[in-house]
Amino acid sequence: MAEAPALRAQGLSRGRPAESPGPADHRRGPFRPERLVSLRERRANEAYAYLFRFSDLWLIAGVSLFVAQGLSPRGWQGALAADILPLLVAAITLAWSLKSFDLYVYRRQERLSGHLLRVFAAVALSGVAGLAVAGLSGRADVLPPVFGLWATGVLLGLEALHGAAFALVARWRRKGLLTPNIVIVGATRDAETLIAAALQRRNVNILGIFDDRLSRAPHAVSGVPVLGDTEALLTHKITPYVDRVIVAVDPAARARVEGLIRRLSLLPNAVSLLVDVDSEAGREAALSRLSEQPLTRANPSPSDAQRALQKRVQDLIIGTVALIIFAPVMAVVALMIRLDSPGPVFFRQRRHGLNNEAIHVWKFRSMRAEAADATAARQVSRDDDRVTRVGRFIRKTSLDELPQLFNVLKGDMSLVGPRPHAIGMKTGDEDSAKLVAEYAWRHRMKPGMTGWAAIKGSRGALVTAEDVRRRVQLDIDYIERQSFWLDLYIMAMTVACILGDRHAIR
Repeated sequence: MAEAPALRAQGLSRGRPAESPGPADHRRGPFRPERLVSLRERRANEAYAYLFRFSDLWLIAGVSLFVAQGLSPRGWQGALAADILPLLVAAITLAWSLKSFDLYVYRRQERLSGHLLRVFAAVALSGVAGLAVAGLSGRADVLPPVFGLWATGVLLGLEALHGAAFALVARWRRKGLLTPNIVIVGATRDAETLIAAALQRRNVNILGIFDDRLSRAPHAVSGVPVLGDTEALLTHKITPYVDRVIVAVDPAARARVEGLIRRLSLLPNAVSLLVDVDSEAGREAALSRLSEQPLTRANPSPSDAQRALQKRVQDLIIGTVALIIFAPVMAVVALMIRLDSPGPVFFRQRRHGLNNEAIHVWKFRSMRAEAADATAARQVSRDDDRVTRVGRFIRKTSLDELPQLFNVLKGDMSLVGPRPHAIGMKTGDEDSAKLVAEYAWRHRMKPGMTGWAAIKGSRGALVTAEDVRRRVQLDIDYIERQSFWLDLYIMAMTVACILGDRHAIR
């Protein structure tokens, strides 16, 4: 196995890790917020950085078109190219400058005045670029008043937008929506120093510590509780709320580190290795990277904020259209279920979502109400006596899945992704999640109403361990290849797959 990438962080006092100061600290720890926010919720807010940028681009384009209208009695269409080109150059330069000056990175220690000053600098730079082009085109005597109007308009507009965005980001931080949650593997002196520095800065939440040598570990390190060994972390209920797992073990113990990275790679969470350095500057740099942007990753997650935003916009647009189209069908199905058997129209089941988060997935009820199996302890078999007459029809045609459009619009699910499995689902007598080591990898992306596995023949019940392995492999293949065009292809092929599939047991 290749050596894991490392982040150089601070050194730590060479003493023994501190014990918990008291029972309250041992229960919760000094960083535990009142409400844990899942990675899915925080990622949704991170995506707004791209919306902030789109807002700026619309403002720049609008002000530029308004100013260009005054260049000629016939509007910008009748203006000279020599008049239009400087405005165009200034607008493009401003859009580039805003990104280059990191004005979409809202750092925790940054003041609003400093941020707005950089907005002013970006506008000034773009104005200089536009005036330079005006001078080269021989319009320096005509265009300066025009540029004054343009610069004033974009400056006031951008200052207002960025001031509002800055306040919104500060509010999200106070609610914990943008504060990274981490757990540490290794109750070591490196962990102690990282915790001490984090206590001073309060820009990360350290939810707990896990140690592969639990018998030697203290109950807590600087008040942060030791929650179990590394095997416990693989199935711990805290993982849906964890952004990153930090391995704070001496990298000189290469065999131990590689073993830890190998085991932790089974998690859907990102994993990073913390390397000990003795300088205070290294400590500050490490914590800044941890709180502001991703660390060097040992198992990079395929979904970043931009990819998540694109998928979310896709889900909202197509999902809304699909809900409108299928609303009459859903009404008819609901009526058929009501007339066919007593019980509720809908069936709700806890399933795994992004990052192992437990979500409630909606379906039309297809079984007798008294026989409903919320944990999928017994998967559906052919001619299953629990399935109603209407249930057989809606399962065969996948109409029972239509209520999951509400999950998509809510943000729990996506239109395309690994199909969500019930928590505790069994294949035979075994827990399905334990049959394949990489099972949790399928939770590195939101689950979908349909997916690559579904159109490749892996639909319905998972009868054998080989069925589970094949589906997990297909899901991982999709996560690695995901794109807008692949999603459209899968959606199109889903209809043909449902109509032509006569073998899947549903």
